[in-house]
Amino acid sequence: MSRLTLVLVAALCVVGGAFGYSVLNQPKPEMDAAAVRAVVDEALAAREAQAAAVAPVAPVIADIDPAVLNPMIEQFLLSDPKLLQRMSVALEDTLRVEEQSKAQTAIASMHDQIYNGPGQVVVGNPDGDVTLVEFFDYNCGYCRSALPDLATLLAEDPNLKVILKEFPILSNESIDAARVAVLVGETDADYWAFHEALFSGRGKVDKSVALAAAQEIGLSPVSLEIQMADERVAKSIQSSYQIAQALGITGTPTYIIGNEIIPGAIGIDGLRERIANMRECGETVCS
Repeated sequence: MSRLTLVLVAALCVVGGAFGYSVLNQPKPEMDAAAVRAVVDEALAAREAQAAAVAPVAPVIADIDPAVLNPMIEQFLLSDPKLLQRMSVALEDTLRVEEQSKAQTAIASMHDQIYNGPGQVVVGNPDGDVTLVEFFDYNCGYCRSALPDLATLLAEDPNLKVILKEFPILSNESIDAARVAVLVGETDADYWAFHEALFSGRGKVDKSVALAAAQEIGLSPVSLEIQMADERVAKSIQSSYQIAQALGITGTPTYIIGNEIIPGAIGIDGLRERIANMRECGETVCS
């Protein structure tokens, strides 16, 4: 390398080193307080924006003056007067479905006691394709008025089975009459004639009335009165009380058809319809 070249290289190194030193050793600019605050505020704002993007927004609940709200509700209802009617129907449907579900569960749990109870009284066709169960009290006026409906059904429907459940709830006289009826049901005497006689007479049905009706169909009132206190008689009536409690039955007459509990005397047409539906679809109400 020539002397001129060496001189030029040395000169470049000196210049370059001086430039590098000036750049590396130049003091950093200082930030004043306002600049620092601005940076912090910007970071906090960014953090809050990020949190708001993922956090749920709390609902804003405003207090509404009843004086303002009530007229609004009234106006809404008046704009569609049939709305309450539809709501009432929907409520009735919902309650009916709930009651049917409860009834089905209760009936299923008590099925044997309802349909196969020992010593129960069966009239009509014992092998009938539809079974109607009635809970009754001999001093029940509604039961008395419903008796012709049951008699008509038995006369016109040879395939109807009826189970009669003694359910004396109105008086001690009703209990005495029921005890006599249980004993009559154990014999080969005409129970239906006895049953009709008690509901056809006037005045309160008590022990003497029941024993007189039993005598009319050929039974000994003395023998029946002696047996009235037997434990088996009490158990038969107690079974009806247990079924009624499980099913929520509190009045008479009350019917059971299929999976439906029917409180009250609904009339012969209502009973006919349910019996027909049972034969058609296996339910008291066909869809």
